[in-house]
Amino acid sequence: MRYRLLAATGLLALAAGLTACGSPSPSTGSPGSSGAGEAPAKLTVWVMRDSFSDAVLDRFTTEFRRTHPKVTLDIQIQEWDGIGQKVTSGLASNDAPDVIEVGNTQVAEYAASGGVKDLTDKIAELGGTDWLPGLAEPGKIDGHQYGIPWYAANRVVIYNKDLFAKAGITAPPKTREEWLAATEKLNKGGDQGIYLAGQNWYTLAGFIWDEGGDLAVKDDAGWKGALGTPQALAGMDFYKRLQALGKGPKDSDESRPPQADVFAKGDVAQLISTPGGAVAIEKANPKLAGKLGFFPIPGKTADKPGAVFTGGSDLIIPEASKNQDAAYEVIKALAGETFQVDMAKEMSYVPNRVSLGSALDGNEGTAAMAAGAANGHATPNSPNWAAVEAKNVIKEFMTKALTGGDPAAEAATASQTISTILNTKS
Repeated sequence: MRYRLLAATGLLALAAGLTACGSPSPSTGSPGSSGAGEAPAKLTVWVMRDSFSDAVLDRFTTEFRRTHPKVTLDIQIQEWDGIGQKVTSGLASNDAPDVIEVGNTQVAEYAASGGVKDLTDKIAELGGTDWLPGLAEPGKIDGHQYGIPWYAANRVVIYNKDLFAKAGITAPPKTREEWLAATEKLNKGGDQGIYLAGQNWYTLAGFIWDEGGDLAVKDDAGWKGALGTPQALAGMDFYKRLQALGKGPKDSDESRPPQADVFAKGDVAQLISTPGGAVAIEKANPKLAGKLGFFPIPGKTADKPGAVFTGGSDLIIPEASKNQDAAYEVIKALAGETFQVDMAKEMSYVPNRVSLGSALDGNEGTAAMAAGAANGHATPNSPNWAAVEAKNVIKEFMTKALTGGDPAAEAATASQTISTILNTKS
């Protein structure tokens, strides 16, 4: 799925994982027991590969063992292939795991099955008023919190410091208009001001959110595609103006060709990527090492960065877990300040709370990512949203709007398709 923002660079695992291995119940006590005061509870925790480093995992398990001596953790590292079906099967199993890491945009799909525990009453205790919106919102379905935010990543602007200096630009732009003006200066003499593929729809979504619009909205009548609203069309118009200041293809996304390879040639001033994209750039052209800078995607005003799609992971407890109280203690520890700061520093993830963003100070790329995450958003919270992505509805709309089609007419057609998909009963 496209919401795996950093899978290609190995920096961040954004989807969910598990195996068909379940969680033994404690020898005494009823389902939901933590095992406190009873026989030790053995908890199975499913997380995706690369979510932990070995060092972070060792520190977490050591501390959890010290503070919860009656709980034994079985942390199982999962692979990507076939993961969606494994999650679905796990939730329906009578031998379910106790805690599962899931992609933040997947929570609605899994909650719709009825197999995920409602954790609404835990929001205050977990610091929910400080959660990143782009992680918290997807985990909340019809007013109920099923997914607890764990960690995040989002896009920033990576730029070539030499080309900025050549153009006389001494500081990154803070507003959209400053960004356009700077990019026009950079788009000269054989250099591209920015490489922006025509179907980079997560970037478009940010521009739409900045205008106050959305990709789809829900009311009492159901879901309705919203690409044809004035706000969404304004976002598309800004995308078109920015995309024209480079040679990005209008009929493909950032993976075709890989935008890091294009940037590595040395004649592209900017691209929009997660900070991990810099690793791929420097691998393709080691001469660019030390010459890359980062800044948050600019917003409409200087006091607030541009809106971004927040990819990341939430934590859920299956209803079929036989150790729900103890499972909550695991989530409480994983989502707590101590672990969040440790993981952010070692893994370069954005913590789940806005106030913990300072943990990334000192790393230009991740600090820019954390700054942008404060204005993070998520895709429409429908269990059918993955089908919209699979059908490439927004990508096709963008290409048509960039190649001479009437944006309003094309948006109306795309919005109708989105409405149909989102209102289809499974």
